Amino acid sequence: IITLSDLECDYINARSCCSKLNKWVVPEVIGHAVVTVLMLISLHWFIFLLNLPVATWNIYRYIMVPSGNMGVFDPTEIHNRGQLKSHMKEAMIKLGFHLLCFFMYLYRLVSKIAPK
Repeated sequence: IITLSDLECDYINARSCCSKLNKWVVPEVIGHAVVTVLMLISLHWFIFLLNLPVATWNIYRYIMVPSGNMGVFDPTEIHNRGQLKSHMKEAMIKLGFHLLCFFMYLYRLVSKIAPK
């Protein structure tokens, strides 16, 4: 979010912004897929079903990168067609999702450990 807002305010150029963001796309896809599979294996159905659409979206977004682009974030296209606004909106939604998941995981951890 900070990198995208820096690009929006012209504090950094599009190429450096996109290279910073693109280096985190693959670890994000792998990490989210691993968490989703672990929730399926451990039979946490609600959390698995909550994570499945986000993991699917991340994989879809990574696979559908047009040939010739630098990655999911492309410096030549980020200012075209309102992509910067859509990337900002997606980053805010993901931030909210990860905050929700953090508190759900924390609640599950405390409820399993706390003496009854």
